[in-house]
Amino acid sequence: MANNFQDLDFFLGQELVADPYPYFDSLREQCPVQRENHHDVVMVTGYEEALEVYNDVERFSSCISVTGPFPGFPVPLAGVDNVDELIAEHRDKLPMSDQLPTLDPPTHTAHRALLMRLITPKRLKENEEAMWSIADRVLDDYLAAGKGDLVRDFAGPFTLYVIADLLGVPPEDQEEFLHALQREHRANSSVGSTEGEDMQHNPIEFLYGKFSRYIEERRREPREDVLTSMAVATFPDGSEPEVLDVVRVAANLFSAGQETTVRLLGSAFRKLAEDPELQAYLRADTSRIQNFIEESLRAESPVKGDFRLAKVDTTVGGVPVAQGSVLMVVNGAANRDPRRFTEPSEFDAARSNARSHISFGRGPHTCPGAPLARAEARVALERLLARTSDIRIDESVHGPADARDFTYLPTFILRGLTKLHLEFDVVEEAGA
Repeated sequence: MANNFQDLDFFLGQELVADPYPYFDSLREQCPVQRENHHDVVMVTGYEEALEVYNDVERFSSCISVTGPFPGFPVPLAGVDNVDELIAEHRDKLPMSDQLPTLDPPTHTAHRALLMRLITPKRLKENEEAMWSIADRVLDDYLAAGKGDLVRDFAGPFTLYVIADLLGVPPEDQEEFLHALQREHRANSSVGSTEGEDMQHNPIEFLYGKFSRYIEERRREPREDVLTSMAVATFPDGSEPEVLDVVRVAANLFSAGQETTVRLLGSAFRKLAEDPELQAYLRADTSRIQNFIEESLRAESPVKGDFRLAKVDTTVGGVPVAQGSVLMVVNGAANRDPRRFTEPSEFDAARSNARSHISFGRGPHTCPGAPLARAEARVALERLLARTSDIRIDESVHGPADARDFTYLPTFILRGLTKLHLEFDVVEEAGA
């Protein structure tokens, strides 16, 4: 297959879904900034080159951040004098144009600052304290059977309840969120689909509806709760956001944050379940879990990449990039750049520079939920390891060690298992 990579369509083909890494390596070895053959996308697969793009909002727009070449930008940009004006004129025609990842400064700057007022350090600390009991509550049901799908039965509910707690969703509504978001995830497999399906313009209408009602109610009748704090949060200049502005940032945090953390947990627990020595290593010293999480993020970035639109004729890594070009900054490739990470295809739980991965992006669009995701993963790993003596792949579902059968999300944006069936030996904790 290695000789035929140029014939494979990364964006609409199925051949690279299960294992895209040899393809990424092949691109990088030829040139870390290179157009692929099928959709004219400039693939940025080198680490330093990725940072160059992520850190530059003057040359590159994020308006196509989550859509890339489909549908692309609605009008040609080559030779245009004022690209910013043209982007402003056509932005609303692009899918998810109201979401934080697709905004450019100064709008992005103001809306991101609003988000940071919703997830203050104090609120994150309170949320992390709640994670321990949430994890155990979900694990009580998951572990009872001695086996089960980690993605559906633990990672999904745990991450949803955690972010519901962070944003103050009333307990009586949380089951409705769980069922609705599980339906949303199934329905929205078309976002970044490699199967040629059409993308919905706004895949999180449920969240918009619920949070709009919450914010409107709290503005009318303030309470001593998190939703009221969200309702009265202001932009940095002191102005009051429209209800929809608050709803957008809350919904984006809820939807994007939950989905990607589920994928992180899936890849981390798959690695653990395949390696009893690694389990023992982490159980012997739980302080090692944090670096294991960073290495999991490096080795399997939950977001394969992010897209940018070149606003000017420019260069990246010395390679010419024409105005109007669609670039994909491939996190999953940059995280395996041998110029940055030694033996990059090897998983090393003690890797000294694992945390320098770019799975959360870099620059002004660095994922604001990164501290939340790291805390969720640490709590989930610590509790599941503490409550088991052994975790194994369920071979009745995924096959024997020499012939594993795993299914990955068929998208060119997200990287993650659709299911991960595990078996485990449960232990009684001292004092439990």
